[in-house]
Amino acid sequence: MRRALIGERNRAAGGFRLRRPLHQKADPALQDGDLVGLPHDHVRQVLDRPGQVSDAFFEMFHEGLLTGFAPGARTPGGTRGLCARGAGTKDAGDEKDPRMAKKDKPRRPKAQTPKGFRDYFGAEMTARKAMLDAIAEVYALYGFEPLESSAVETVESLGKFLPDVDRPNEGVFAWQEGDEDGDWLALRYDLTAPLARVYAQHRNDLPTPYRRYAMGPVWRNEKPGPGRFRQFYQCDADTVGTASVAADAEMCAMLCDTLERVGIARGEYKVRVNNRKVLNGVLEAAGLWNPKEPEKDAERRGIVMRAIDKFDRLGRDGVLAILREGRLDESGDYTPGANLSFEQRERIMVLFGDTNHADNFAALDFFAEKSETGKRGVEELKEIHDLLREQGYGPDRIIIDPSVVRGLGYYTGPVFEAELTFEIADEKGRPRQFGSVAGGGRYDDLVTRFTGQQVPATGVSIGVDRLLAALAAKGRIDRTPYGPVIVTVMDRDRMADYQSICATLRQAGIRAEVYLGNPKNFGNQLKYADKRGSPAAIIQGTDEAARGVVQVKDLILGAKIAQEASLEEWKENPSQTEVPRDELVPFLQNLLK
Repeated sequence: MRRALIGERNRAAGGFRLRRPLHQKADPALQDGDLVGLPHDHVRQVLDRPGQVSDAFFEMFHEGLLTGFAPGARTPGGTRGLCARGAGTKDAGDEKDPRMAKKDKPRRPKAQTPKGFRDYFGAEMTARKAMLDAIAEVYALYGFEPLESSAVETVESLGKFLPDVDRPNEGVFAWQEGDEDGDWLALRYDLTAPLARVYAQHRNDLPTPYRRYAMGPVWRNEKPGPGRFRQFYQCDADTVGTASVAADAEMCAMLCDTLERVGIARGEYKVRVNNRKVLNGVLEAAGLWNPKEPEKDAERRGIVMRAIDKFDRLGRDGVLAILREGRLDESGDYTPGANLSFEQRERIMVLFGDTNHADNFAALDFFAEKSETGKRGVEELKEIHDLLREQGYGPDRIIIDPSVVRGLGYYTGPVFEAELTFEIADEKGRPRQFGSVAGGGRYDDLVTRFTGQQVPATGVSIGVDRLLAALAAKGRIDRTPYGPVIVTVMDRDRMADYQSICATLRQAGIRAEVYLGNPKNFGNQLKYADKRGSPAAIIQGTDEAARGVVQVKDLILGAKIAQEASLEEWKENPSQTEVPRDELVPFLQNLLK
């Protein structure tokens, strides 16, 4: 037994070491991890001649004293020896060495948001809520009802309609529920695909047409970039159950009204309208689309459509390069080409004619003659054009533009985009046009996937975060709204009085709070009020309470005086005023005007 045990330890750990508290039998002065000063030859005798191990050593081993030898370990005197636990190799199940506790501590998670996501704080949330409320007012005026649907859908119900047609269903955040047979679920990538599921599920209880609006975050598992996040807010309105192009025209008109309602003036935006049927007619005229064989040339059609969609960014030469063999951009990235013939390229480039003139249908009429699908698309565009002009939406707001594609693959008819025409400075201070902030179109086949019956639908979606960024860049959003009035604490025993002051202010619609930090340092209370952006601080000590007054420190005026006035002017214009307690509400209401 001795030979077997010691031999096993020798093979597994290379020797033995002492473990507290049992090693104190050998030497009470030994500490955990100390080397035992045994001569090297004695150790070798223990390890190499286990049959002659003394009863004392065997007892020490058997009782758990010897737990492993640290090969190469030396005592302070230079001799190799047995060591206490922690100085040599580590056996499974040994107690942890206190000196190693720092290394064994669990790693703390990093306090940072994942790439492509961000946090939103008070001022931004306030600005977003104000914008959502304004948009909802316009949608409600047009007769749309609110709807809130689940943020999670089955991957099957979302369908393969993401903007990146090269990676269908790879742009979603998805996971499988339960075992291998569980459903695949995903966060919604927009608000339209969930609407199709909602309508198909509840259509017997809903009116037809069904007009709804929805607001909320959506998620796309795409590469993030400057100003491009994986989670963002959308604000949609849709009409389900009507094929009339009057519904499409209404969406364009409502989009104009909404942009103007949130602060984008006429002349600062353009709603550009096209029709997917026109685009299909263009592809048919170029020999790239056959209604009887819709899957044929699908890859080249995708390349062509993406090239058309990038015309504003790439220009005529860039689009032509992609229609040929391909394009190498300044960064070295290569975009494969469609390898079209000269005649095919010419027919497609007709789309980029005089798109600034809303009544120019010459290019579109050319395709109407070449394709029955294109002809229907042109007729629908002309009807939309006439309906909008009758309502007063002229070319200063809405134009017909055959180059509009829209990325989502579920569009089947009219499509439109709203672009902001003013310039802003980029990260390096260079001027650039802001671009698209909203869009939409007709999607007659989306609900059909669930019902087997065609259910026509059309809708619009506004990118709230992009629109907020545009308004902020133009200085039209107050990023520093006033915080609450702060009631300071001069006497802890009078907390009920301070809460009573707050209650009076709140009943009058004035935001207010009592300072709940440590009131010992009054300066810290004012620093807190400043950090909260408070317009005023209320001060009431024992003397003021006895006289029925409060001191109102005007933090708005105080900051202005501190920035603009001289020392003499500052002394002559104190920002603190004594106000009777019963006149506090009207005083603050006047201050906050």
